[in-house]
Amino acid sequence: MSQFDVVLFDIGGVLLTNGWDRHERAKVFARFGIDAADYEARQRDLYILWDTGKITRDEFLNATVFYKPRPFSREEYWAAVLEQTQLLPDGAMGILEEIVASNKYLVGALNNEPRETNEYRFSHFGLSRSLRVRLSSCYLGLHKPDLAYYRRALDILDCAPERVLFIDDRTENVAAAREVGIQALLFEGEKKLRAQLEELQVL
Repeated sequence: MSQFDVVLFDIGGVLLTNGWDRHERAKVFARFGIDAADYEARQRDLYILWDTGKITRDEFLNATVFYKPRPFSREEYWAAVLEQTQLLPDGAMGILEEIVASNKYLVGALNNEPRETNEYRFSHFGLSRSLRVRLSSCYLGLHKPDLAYYRRALDILDCAPERVLFIDDRTENVAAAREVGIQALLFEGEKKLRAQLEELQVL
């Protein structure tokens, strides 16, 4: 019998690209002529509100980009934002599919993501077929690495923390998961993760 009942994946940086990190933003800003420093100042206190479902996409965009007339449409800008999400090179998508195919675990997402980009990523990349539980920040109203986030996830799963395996690419998120008793692995590429999961007899 496996030592785990649940396997949870972060998405950005593990399965897909982050989608809106500093380098990805820079490409979009260069394309549309957006002042990066101005954007960063405006979004500093707002992004986490969007990320945790406390404001909508349009409220966020109105405050950060469309607070003044622009020579491009909201639709053009949003399409460019979504284009930044791609399959992650050396990512764990293949491993995810193997774990799902084994039919041994409840497999889900434990990720920080605004609702609109989260739903795009799930639909566009077929994650809905694999990730049966979406413990995303936009639905829980909490944000990694807040310990309350992990405790809320455990309440929803109704699962002992030691029966949950979590995979994330950020050390602070892994450390927080371990603090509440979840076994967590730091993602550092497909080859290393595969070896770790074979050692744990997950693969």
